[in-house]
Order: sequence, then C-alpha cells, then structure tokens
Amino acid sequence: MESEKIQILAYRPEFAPYFERFNKAWLERWFHVEAVDAYVLENPEEAILNKGGHILFAELDTRIIGTVALKKEEEGVYEMTKMAVDEKYRGLSAGKLLCRAAIEKAREIQAKRLYLYSNTILANAIELYRQMGFREIPAEKNIYARSDIMMEYFFED
Repeated sequence: MESEKIQILAYRPEFAPYFERFNKAWLERWFHVEAVDAYVLENPEEAILNKGGHILFAELDTRIIGTVALKKEEEGVYEMTKMAVDEKYRGLSAGKLLCRAAIEKAREIQAKRLYLYSNTILANAIELYRQMGFREIPAEKNIYARSDIMMEYFFED
C-alpha cells in the first residue's frame, strides 16, 4: 500500500518551494492567494519557524508530495494551516498522515489548543478534520477572507 511508504519529515530549507507550490495550487484552484498567504508561503522561516512554529512534509519515494504547518499564535496555541497535497498524489492518504502528524507534533510540544480555519466547500478536507477529531467551534478572529468555518482539536488531559 502506497500510504505505508509515505514518510513525514521536518522542514528543511530545500523543501520551501514545495510548501509554496502545493499551497498556491489549491488556493488558486478554489479561491485566490490572499496577502497573508503570499507572505507565509514565500517566507516560511520568518512567518512560521522563527516564531516557534513547525512545518512538516510528506515524502513518497524521495518525492515531497504534501505539507502542513503549525503556526504558533501564543504560548500553547497553534493554528494548523497550509495543509496541501500535490494533486498527482491525492488519494494515497497523505493528507490524513499529515494531519495526524501535525496533531502528534502539537501534542509533543505540549500545545493546549490546536485550531484551523477552512471553507465548507472543501467537503473532503472538512470530513478529514472531523475524522481526525476536530470539531466545529464558533468562529473567532479570522485573517482569511475565504474561511467560513473554524474547527478545534481538543486534547485529552
């Protein structure tokens, strides 16, 4: 099974172009790249890593096929963001593996809260988040014009 061959890797500078390319592809397909997206995708070290966040990548047979980020908002609070899988590799469970890895990483760094913003037209993504344990919550401050749903992962004590 292909999903068993997928490895989850931590950020490396040479992976930055994949982070940008995969995310811009889905954003341009469904919405448009907002200013906040462009900044984060073009400057992942400054926007995410240097502020205490993390970026993970899915690799299959030496090819990077997907990515997800944990953006630190404040101590113990992270936004799961910029999850994208290369269109050629969808259907291999890379999104599920990335989501699971992001949750595990959040738990490892002792996050108290993990949330995400999405849009209900992305039905497959919303269903995946629900399967992984995210639940819809009332929307808070929202930096994305495209977002119409907010979800949170509740950690077990």
